[in-house]
Amino acid sequence: MLPNRSDEAKKIFLSHGFDKHLRKMKQLGTTALLAALFLGQLAGCAMSGSVGPTAQAVDDATITAGVKAAIVRDPALKATEIDVGTEQGVVKLSGFVGSADSVAAVASVARTVKGVRSVRNDLRLK
Repeated sequence: MLPNRSDEAKKIFLSHGFDKHLRKMKQLGTTALLAALFLGQLAGCAMSGSVGPTAQAVDDATITAGVKAAIVRDPALKATEIDVGTEQGVVKLSGFVGSADSVAAVASVARTVKGVRSVRNDLRLK
């Protein structure tokens, strides 16, 4: 009986130590895949802490909430008629207040919140 070609190929493959190289390449491939997945996750975590749009939106939302909370804590101010928005650390105040002193007071309160770069005061008197 003639040897099967695949049997002959296996003998050559094994006699030259290719099986060890193949196993080594599989191990390296698996290691490389795991490293790529890990680094991808790490890069994703690093990006979420960056100053990109996602991180800025979170910071802006935190600043807006902080300004609203500071306004509510001040009993002299009517927070229900004041709108607060934040974009890239710039707080925009709009709405209505009862006095010119309140216009200045709301802006002053907003400036005390951590992360506020500047305040754009568009408040109007009732």
